[in-house]
Amino acid sequence: MLDWTDKHCRTFHRLLTRQTLLYTEMVTTGALLHGDKPRHLDFNEVEHPVALQLGGSEPADLAACAKLAEQWGYDEVNLNCGCPSERVQRGAFGACLMAEPGLVADGVKAMRDAVSIPITVKHRIGIDKIESYGFVRDFVGQIAAAGCEVFIVHARNAWLQGLSPKENREVPPLRYELVHQLKREFPQLTIVLNGGIKSDDEIAEQLQHVDGVMVGRQAYHEPWQMAGWDQRFFGTAGPAQSREQVEADWLLYLEQQVASGRPWTQAMRHALGLWNGQAGSRRWRQIWSDHQYKAMDVRAVARLASQSRSGIAAQVEAHEARHQAAALL
Repeated sequence: MLDWTDKHCRTFHRLLTRQTLLYTEMVTTGALLHGDKPRHLDFNEVEHPVALQLGGSEPADLAACAKLAEQWGYDEVNLNCGCPSERVQRGAFGACLMAEPGLVADGVKAMRDAVSIPITVKHRIGIDKIESYGFVRDFVGQIAAAGCEVFIVHARNAWLQGLSPKENREVPPLRYELVHQLKREFPQLTIVLNGGIKSDDEIAEQLQHVDGVMVGRQAYHEPWQMAGWDQRFFGTAGPAQSREQVEADWLLYLEQQVASGRPWTQAMRHALGLWNGQAGSRRWRQIWSDHQYKAMDVRAVARLASQSRSGIAAQVEAHEARHQAAALL
């Protein structure tokens, strides 16, 4: 997710889940080939397993970028054929590539020939008013013939005209049944469903029909949800024992950023949802986001935020105790 899932975000998420595959922001081939490579490719070792998501359409450029991804140590390269933004369309990649499956197949083949790490494709179930299952079936079939074995399917059409990227995440109806049908028709492929999934029970339900589930904004805004994923979906203990422990570990990372000459605010914005749903979480977020504290020592801000949150939580607990006592009278 552009401007969201940077290396700081992914490092924070690794404090919550070790097993979940993480994805970078979409990076264009042009940015990698002609821009600041370390800025776009650098990541922390703790982020593994991590996939680099590419935006592009020229097979030679995609192959060159896939080589860079392998050299930098990424575990997977994912070609984005699902983003509907006008900027992406002007670059002739993203969701508009679904109208050119032959070009996508050429790009997949070029990348597979260039590297040994997996090449995957993320796409929609259709574009504009093309809503037939046959369209997405034929797209997947042609790309699979080029060697792609993993497809992440956003279960909405992408409307290339008339809707903003935000509206493209909400207005076109979700059609999970088409993704399920893809899995039935291509049982040898790994089919991952994306779009609209919020709860762990919803994830578990979809795993009855597909091989995996991609969760985006829900995980970003409600990060503590990820703390239970390793145990429930991978059968292994996760790293997060409590929110307090995650906050303490994250504070160490923020201090490392400051020691490296970077403002702690660049990383902290990704952790603001840690206490969501708990008493005092709003005040905790306000303090970490308040401009007047941004020049302060990060531990001083952490103490202030924690004390404020704990104080409000204690007030809520006392109020609930009095309410229960009154109910018993």
